[in-house]
Amino acid sequence: MDAGCSSSLYFGSCAFCSKAVYGEGRACRAMGRLFHNTCFTCSVCSEKLSGKPFYSVSGRIYCEDDFLYSGAHPAQEVCNSCGNLIKDVVLQARGKSYHPSCFRCVICRRSLEAEPFTADTDQQIYCVDDYRRVRAPLCAACKVPILPTEGSTESIRVVSFDQTYHTECYGGEVNLI
Repeated sequence: MDAGCSSSLYFGSCAFCSKAVYGEGRACRAMGRLFHNTCFTCSVCSEKLSGKPFYSVSGRIYCEDDFLYSGAHPAQEVCNSCGNLIKDVVLQARGKSYHPSCFRCVICRRSLEAEPFTADTDQQIYCVDDYRRVRAPLCAACKVPILPTEGSTESIRVVSFDQTYHTECYGGEVNLI
């Protein structure tokens, strides 16, 4: 028994150092085991973890930062847009992970969280309106994009001899010579 702790309550042995734990406020319980406050530390940076978030992987204990950035994290999610680790909510779209705040249209930069979106062949993400404006076929007669009319989600067009026309621009004349 430690001479300085003879009047203190004995709580058990520390799971880290195996020494006796005496006195209230000098220890913590984590993962069903007892630790001295000074022994319950991050295995990478030695930060004291009593009362703080921690992670345990393969018997090693990590503070939040070291868990996320040291390679101990079993499945790190990296944002496809900004390249940073995603600590909270992961938005999955087209097989890639994003911070919800990073999932934006490449043209107007509007957030697309919980919004309809589409992607081009280069996997660039667009809001539906910008995709239609940028990727819509051009009318062969007037050279203006063929877009859906207001309130509609589909555009109506005429395709003739590999040319695309607004219905009002197509004259129907065929010149075979």
